[in-house]
Amino acid sequence: SSGINAEWSLRPGMQCSGGDVCQHGVGTDKSFWLSTDNSMDTPKPMNNLDEMMSYISRCNVCGGPSKIVARHSFDSSIPECPTGFHQIWNGYSYLMVTSSGASGGGQTLSSAGSCLEDFYLPTFIECLGRGTCSYYIDNIDFWLAQTQDVQPGMWGMGNVYSGIATILDEGVARCAVCAKDVRVKHMNYFKN
Repeated sequence: SSGINAEWSLRPGMQCSGGDVCQHGVGTDKSFWLSTDNSMDTPKPMNNLDEMMSYISRCNVCGGPSKIVARHSFDSSIPECPTGFHQIWNGYSYLMVTSSGASGGGQTLSSAGSCLEDFYLPTFIECLGRGTCSYYIDNIDFWLAQTQDVQPGMWGMGNVYSGIATILDEGVARCAVCAKDVRVKHMNYFKN
């Protein structure tokens, strides 16, 4: 639940440096938000909060008594959960997003956040401290690839996958989020 904000803010963090000084709302601030599958014909900076909200994904936090772990197949098959675990959902293996400069974000591959149920591009929307959000052209999504023989292409680019169907069939790896089975002990409180 550490990735959930109860209230959305364009500027959720602040920059702190030595000398006990912190700044909030600095123009160079960046935040990355999981996008919806709404597509923008032409990426454009948005500064209207209501307009921004239609492109930012919503989430729920669900608690439970068991451990959650993500498994990745490195191919097009959905991986099995370990013995003693059951599948909660399956999806596509997401690594991280990068942006201009040295900015970006991701999560560990064992976390449920690395297994997204749906594959769509772009995956994240970037918001800047100056008060705008958009799908900027220098944002790059990194997905875990299927392990395949790399066919050297032009300029050593390796395999290139064009079109969503080809990306899903041959490019991006699959994953499953698994929960540990919990044994429930039955107790009879109504003894004779």
